[in-house]
Amino acid sequence: MSVVYRVRMETSEGISSEPSRAAAGERSPAESADTTLERVFRAQYPRLLNLLARMTGDRARAEELASEVFCKLAARPALFRPQNNLEGWLYRTAMNLGLDALKMNSRRKKKEHAAAIEQARSPAAGSGPLESLLREERRVRVRTALAALKPMSARLLLLRYVGFSYRKLAETLKINPASVGQLLLRATSEFKTKYSELYEGKS
Repeated sequence: MSVVYRVRMETSEGISSEPSRAAAGERSPAESADTTLERVFRAQYPRLLNLLARMTGDRARAEELASEVFCKLAARPALFRPQNNLEGWLYRTAMNLGLDALKMNSRRKKKEHAAAIEQARSPAAGSGPLESLLREERRVRVRTALAALKPMSARLLLLRYVGFSYRKLAETLKINPASVGQLLLRATSEFKTKYSELYEGKS
């Protein structure tokens, strides 16, 4: 998949993360599969990377996952056909990979941060390192709770967090637009309940 990695190296700060109709994945008759893939990559990679970086808290890991999304896309040229919702497929695939990564890392992260916080609470440690670790611990807890939600709930909350409108959520996740608001309320309630179950009474 050399085209993905070549384009990735060429991606600059000037590329907009806002998807456009031209990047929806539709291919003109004269356009090759590689050209279409490169065009979609340029338009969608920055936003997918941002989503995955927020999910995982690790930009290097997010870059690996974003590249994996496009490797999967390269193996499925049928997705470039006009009738397919390519953008929705990209975000669903990215979130599935991100949630899998969260589940794999959550147990290890919890152990690492518990040990680090205990060390920071020792008399020899100052308040600065402890405050920083506590902030990071809260981020780890949020990601762990997200990983424990139903996949649809986690996807809704994550895409809404990165700025998706109700209409865009419905298109991407293939749900009834009229039900998005209610589903978001349920997902928020599910997150609060799961977070409470995991961490109620903990500092």
